[in-house]
Amino acid sequence: MKPQNSVGLTLLWACDGASFGPLCEGNPFNRVRGSDRWGSGHYGASRAGRQHKGLDVECEDGSAVYAPFDVTLHGRLTVYTDRNKEAINEGINLRGEGLCFKLFYVRPVRTSGSLRKGERIGTMLPMQSVYPGITSHVHVQMCDKSDPTPYF
Repeated sequence: MKPQNSVGLTLLWACDGASFGPLCEGNPFNRVRGSDRWGSGHYGASRAGRQHKGLDVECEDGSAVYAPFDVTLHGRLTVYTDRNKEAINEGINLRGEGLCFKLFYVRPVRTSGSLRKGERIGTMLPMQSVYPGITSHVHVQMCDKSDPTPYF
């Protein structure tokens, strides 16, 4: 984050006012996953003795996933070490609007370069094949694991 004005006492940061545009085909308002038998999609939800460090945005299996604003792609990521979750074990590292974040359960169309807001990042992976009955979703996680909710 770079200050826009470093003179004086007030600093305006580049990420102030950043807001995620639609992430997933069929969910134009970034509806957040509520609670289901697998847990809750909000940041900080309890998960078997740990805290959920992301925000889950509803997305149907196989749907297109879009750039929420102009972004640069910073490589593929592996979500799990568990081979039983191989079907959903992909994601992408991104930067844009002064933010560093990750999207889990997405097969990216490419892993470097840049995309404009609304361009396709990739495809939602088949979450139902690993977690039957879950509300399928893209997991949004800030690189520093802070709460992404204010950006939605």
